[in-house]
Amino acid sequence: MPFFMRHIAASFSRLQLLIIGLIIVTLTSCQKEVHIDLGTSPTQIVVEGQIENGQPPFVLLTSTLSFFSNIDLKSLEKSFIHNAVVTVSNGSKTMTLREYSLDTAGSKFYAYTIDTANFSNLFVGEIGKSYTLTVTSNGNTYTSVTKIPAPKDVDTLWFAEPEFKNDKTPGNAQQLFANYTDPDTPGNYVRYYTQRNGKGFYPVGIFSDEIVNGKVISNISLIAGYEHTVDANGDSLRYFYPGDTVTLKWCEIDKGVYTFWNTDQFAANAVGNPFASPINTTSNISNGALGVWAGYGSILKTIIVPH
Repeated sequence: MPFFMRHIAASFSRLQLLIIGLIIVTLTSCQKEVHIDLGTSPTQIVVEGQIENGQPPFVLLTSTLSFFSNIDLKSLEKSFIHNAVVTVSNGSKTMTLREYSLDTAGSKFYAYTIDTANFSNLFVGEIGKSYTLTVTSNGNTYTSVTKIPAPKDVDTLWFAEPEFKNDKTPGNAQQLFANYTDPDTPGNYVRYYTQRNGKGFYPVGIFSDEIVNGKVISNISLIAGYEHTVDANGDSLRYFYPGDTVTLKWCEIDKGVYTFWNTDQFAANAVGNPFASPINTTSNISNGALGVWAGYGSILKTIIVPH
């Protein structure tokens, strides 16, 4: 689920809890009429951008939706922000990104990336460099700086039976495991993705070396990424199977990017649970924008699940 949709859902869950509490108070006291002023929240810009070593920058711009919006493909299409001025600088060159549209499932989605009609000042991400994103839209300017840190590869990868199985776990399911030696300098952060049989990378988890700095971390269990739909069977999709070609994308990220994805993960887990503590994602974008501008220092490792 996109970040800005989870933001709406989490807020709506907290709103439900508030209404339930007020109803209980009303029924038990029966002394005073309670009026709930739901009000309206101002629309905010949501930035979802990234730059990776060897790849051009890619930026999605959307606006938040109200609590009571009818969220479907058409409403999501309308949430995209058009005609923004989006630039990325590497310190010596600055390029202006171009907006492109993509037709899918009868709707259009939009993204900003390199202008293929203008090759001046074009560049891709490089390890060790910092990148400044600037977005100007509707008279407002938003900025963020991210770095592509040098990645540290995993030591070994292998498959074995899942650590935790239940009666819904297929008998031939295999889980990916890794050993990893953390660098002896503190402040290393990792986000990883998996790809199955060349069908796209899905983000899965994040790590920090706050507790394990400089240590060897053995038997790290890595879950298979998959599209989280309403009817997705996580008991089977979170594993791999004999014959699968699996690619692990191991990405070093900076602290600001880690903080965003860490708080976003907590917020996602709280959606639908009215008793969960409210969690606000911590954006690294200026001027009150939501979202993240993320640099990824990536390493790819491919391994085939044995029969």
